[in-house]
Amino acid sequence: MGVGRKRSWCQGKTMSGNTTTISLNGKEFKLIGTAHVSRESIEEVKKVIHEDKPDLVCVELDKDRYNSITQNDNWEKLNISKVFKERKGFLLIANLVMASFQRRLGNELGVKPGEEMKVAVETAKELNISYALCDREVHTTLRRAWARCGLWSKCKLLAALLASAFTNEKLNENEIEELKNRSEIDGMMNELANYLPGVKETLIDERDKYLASKIWEASKETKNKKIAAVIGAGHMNGIISHLEKLSAGTESSDVKEFDIIPPPNFSSKAVKFIIPVAVIALIAAGFLRAGTDIGFSMLKYWVLWNGSLAALGAIIALAHPLAILVSFFGAPITSLNPFIGVGVLSGLVQVTFIKPRVVDAQNVSEDVASLKGWYRNRITRALLVFFLSSLGSSIGTFVSIPVIARLFGAE
Repeated sequence: MGVGRKRSWCQGKTMSGNTTTISLNGKEFKLIGTAHVSRESIEEVKKVIHEDKPDLVCVELDKDRYNSITQNDNWEKLNISKVFKERKGFLLIANLVMASFQRRLGNELGVKPGEEMKVAVETAKELNISYALCDREVHTTLRRAWARCGLWSKCKLLAALLASAFTNEKLNENEIEELKNRSEIDGMMNELANYLPGVKETLIDERDKYLASKIWEASKETKNKKIAAVIGAGHMNGIISHLEKLSAGTESSDVKEFDIIPPPNFSSKAVKFIIPVAVIALIAAGFLRAGTDIGFSMLKYWVLWNGSLAALGAIIALAHPLAILVSFFGAPITSLNPFIGVGVLSGLVQVTFIKPRVVDAQNVSEDVASLKGWYRNRITRALLVFFLSSLGSSIGTFVSIPVIARLFGAE
């Protein structure tokens, strides 16, 4: 649907700069499209709220993200050991990696990521205007995106995250402002859809409907008629489309299904057991049918490939010596256990012997903006130990299987 097109239930739309006003069922929705590290977006948000004095301000934030940008001690409450024990290490890494790219851009431009959302809430409070946090909880979004990916898509997603974390790409302020241009946004969305269609559906399409539904429901909770919504520019067209469908009654505002983490499919569950069973069966067959020499050789190569590459990952992460040893001796065992990975063990050892300090919690948001910062900060270095030892063990598994299979087949 084009932005200028009208429907019978829609009184009309107007556009001004990066702001679109749409009238539905006697209510005026003013959508302010922003780039998350843009000075101009901050000023536009302030200006619109001050001048229009809406009855309600909706922002593209969930409670946790709002707390993270408003509370300086938010990271100090993080229990990294609990993160590892609850198997949320990859989720935290993904969250930090996505934040790191915006943080780097923000540092170059002197703007904190998400500052325009914070300013929107602060301005609403200043003017005694009600506000609503309308986004889905970020961990839910990440877990749904991960669950939607197959093995190949997960590899592509990890590669994209790592590339964004350590890229030297720099954008100037004009290029940041161009991110709010609809043609630029459309091109980026099409590129993401082609590269990772499942991720695009979760990160963009689902959130378009989620945000629109929460904005619509928030508007119904008040008799007031003017609603300002501060949203990322990439969500503008999608939210407009869903708001119109909600107004027409052709779409439900119930988005509970988008808060549910889909269970792993059968193939994902099966792979966790198939590989360990296959390896154990192969080595057992080596002992029983090819003799103890071949059996011990197969076992040796399994241990060496798995342990060495996991330990190498820990070394690259500058892990504590005991974390490196745990990686070496733990990887061959945990690779045969579908319920725990070596990264959990190495990460726990790392934070036990190199305990995160208060200063690490205070600086984590800044440190993730550079590779040096990831190593300097004890929280993020523990995450590197977790990730790189896990990655090394995974590579060791796939390398060692054909090696031991050849040993068995040679007899």
